[in-house]
Amino acid sequence: MFQNLAEAQATCESCHACELGQTRTKSVFAGGSPLAKIMVIGEAPGKDEDEQGEPFVGRSGQLLMKLFAEVGLERERDLYIVNTIKCRPPQNRKPTQAEKEACRPFLDAQLAFIQPQIIVLCGATAVSSLLPQEKRTITQIRGQWFDHASGAKVMAVFHPSYLLRHHSLDAGTPRSLMRLDLAEIVSALGEKC
Repeated sequence: MFQNLAEAQATCESCHACELGQTRTKSVFAGGSPLAKIMVIGEAPGKDEDEQGEPFVGRSGQLLMKLFAEVGLERERDLYIVNTIKCRPPQNRKPTQAEKEACRPFLDAQLAFIQPQIIVLCGATAVSSLLPQEKRTITQIRGQWFDHASGAKVMAVFHPSYLLRHHSLDAGTPRSLMRLDLAEIVSALGEKC
């Protein structure tokens, strides 16, 4: 469908395939490095992302980038960051199935052109978009590896907005589990290189 990422992004910026194209400030195509081996997929842009045109730049995104930095991964070098949809839903509501379907060509293009070795799914919406057959909750599947048709390894993790509500670092808490998951991702990346 698209010849390259630049064409996909240009099409995304003028897209009106769903009603979100009417209400967005900016489309939020991607952030980080297109040379990255790790693709991070979130749910949808929030207020800060809609204003800046960059994914994961608000409070939850800042926390996620801090957690990645703790395991030695940098946004601009090691991660290619996207969302399942590219425009902010009103009041940050969960994207509808129709909105996810309207944006799916962009996500598919990103997966095809980036060809990540590892895909990190942040939260339930990202999981339902890439692993539609998976019916278990994030708590049940986080930290486990799945295979993507592209050959990439896929891991679901807690969405960082969930971690903002759970501050404890005690063993077994969401933040401690997230740190374990990210360490496992770094380990797996080392094995694939």
